Amino acid sequence: MKFAIFGTGGVGGYFGGKLAQAGEDVTFIARGEHLKAIQQNGLRVDSIAGDFMVKPAKATDDPAKIGAVDVVLLCTKAWSVPEAIEQMKPLIGEKTIVVWLGNGIEPTDQLEKAFGRAHVIGGLTHISSFIAEPGHIQHVGITPHIAIGELDHSRSERVENLLKIFARIPEIKADSPDDIHLAMWEKFAFIAATSGVGAVTRQPMGVYRSVPETRALLIAVLDEVVEIGRARGIAFDEDATQKILRNEIDPKPAGVFASMQKAIMEGRPSELESQTGAVIRMGRELGIATPANDFIYAALLPMELKARGKL
Repeated sequence: MKFAIFGTGGVGGYFGGKLAQAGEDVTFIARGEHLKAIQQNGLRVDSIAGDFMVKPAKATDDPAKIGAVDVVLLCTKAWSVPEAIEQMKPLIGEKTIVVWLGNGIEPTDQLEKAFGRAHVIGGLTHISSFIAEPGHIQHVGITPHIAIGELDHSRSERVENLLKIFARIPEIKADSPDDIHLAMWEKFAFIAATSGVGAVTRQPMGVYRSVPETRALLIAVLDEVVEIGRARGIAFDEDATQKILRNEIDPKPAGVFASMQKAIMEGRPSELESQTGAVIRMGRELGIATPANDFIYAALLPMELKARGKL
């Protein structure tokens, strides 16, 4: 298959790199010094599952030079999605599939509105990785996992074909949940809670999940996201919060830092608006109170505004 990796950061760099290593036709879309390094030296990925190089690596900052592809893996920051939608239009052919693999629940809806459901499938990933330096991705934690599925819950040939490709990559767990919407919301609840509490405490996951007071804050954030999800028709289990704690938060390595947390701690623009902010916006639309997320947002907003040059 012909893939375009739109956003070659920690997620796009790792999954795109493994696809290229497996022999797929992959073009990386990047910019600046990161793009130059990939074009000149290839893409280096250091991983807990085994280091590898993609060299030579096809890379550009102009999607029009690529043309229509079979699959676009969109891996930008959530705030960049509206701009990415405009830029990726040359990539969209009659049967092109677009999959959002970043953090946030709103971009899939934005893609569906822009391109129609015929071009969009649901997706999510679990991985802890980042750009260590231009042309160099560091995968530091969490077994790479990708889940994809049709937004109408049907089983489709295109999803099965993608799963067959990922099945050839032993380092990646790939599956198709029965309910991709539920899976995406479980991921959103996980990332909103760990990003928010992690950024406020400035501690790794193993610390804030074990201190009773900050664990209570984690639970409160999860409860608010679950309530909003249910109001939007998401089929969360009765014990959804405890399930996310038990299956997603508690088993993670103690030293994990969420990407939003890392950005805030380093004084960079973050996904505060698309994670904590999104919870608050959806809550207001539905008349659901979100005091835990309100607290986190208020505590982090000055740092976010400063990082964006607005304060």
